[in-house]
Amino acid sequence: MNYSTLSTEGIKTMSDQNIRVKPTSYLQLEGVQKSFASGSATTLALAHVDLSVNEGEFMAIVGPSGCGKSTLLQIVAGLIRPSAGQVHFDGRPVTAPPAGIVYLFQQYGKSLFPWRTVLQNVSFAIEGRAGMTRQQRHAHSMKYVAMVDLEGFAHHYPWQLSGGMQQRVTIARALAAEPRVLLMDEPFSSVDALTRLELHAMVLDLWQKHRFTAVLVTHDVDEAVFLADRIAVLSGRPSNVVTVFETGLPRPRDGITTKELPRFLALRHKLLSSLLGREPGALPGQMP
Repeated sequence: MNYSTLSTEGIKTMSDQNIRVKPTSYLQLEGVQKSFASGSATTLALAHVDLSVNEGEFMAIVGPSGCGKSTLLQIVAGLIRPSAGQVHFDGRPVTAPPAGIVYLFQQYGKSLFPWRTVLQNVSFAIEGRAGMTRQQRHAHSMKYVAMVDLEGFAHHYPWQLSGGMQQRVTIARALAAEPRVLLMDEPFSSVDALTRLELHAMVLDLWQKHRFTAVLVTHDVDEAVFLADRIAVLSGRPSNVVTVFETGLPRPRDGITTKELPRFLALRHKLLSSLLGREPGALPGQMP
């Protein structure tokens, strides 16, 4: 499949007001490899990944199931070490979880403390911050609870909330830490379709207001095209980056009308065809 056309299509027609990010190397992955040993066998998950994320942009990473998307994100977060290659954040090598990067896990139910209220869960993000009084921590945490529309549930426990509301709590807690980079590992995959649309709108709104850098790993092509400025496509395992291209969709984006744009539909079609391993327009079962 020729991605050269896809990578430039629509960029020339983008108006200046739609270009919100000044290209600046902020997160840099260079030759990242990762292998896992099991007994005498070794599995190479990531072959050679080079990827640059600009400051303030919304990057999505997609690829076939099992290609190592989550592993790559954990390497960026400093949660696991690469077998080879390196990651730099704002010019410094990542060898452990760096200050300024927050990781939002997929399993929101397991990441919340069931014995803590909504407010107390959000407050956890800043409990170790020096120089803040109890009143300041309370006010700071309540601000983020309000941002995700959970003011009336501040003193509820996670088990008293719906799945979508629990995910709002994890997002509020992540943002309460005031991250420079928010890494999201399929954070919307476990909620229903309508809740997912609401969370998409909320995350985009918060991203546009707070200007953090966002990196989203997802298996959902529609989600990637709708949310991101750029999309990195990974190959099957062992993975490398097949292509990186701009979506070129105007902002602000709407969960209904944006997805009806010809540009959105064209990107969706090409991405799905690529991930399914067939040429655009081919019928199911036809070989490329």
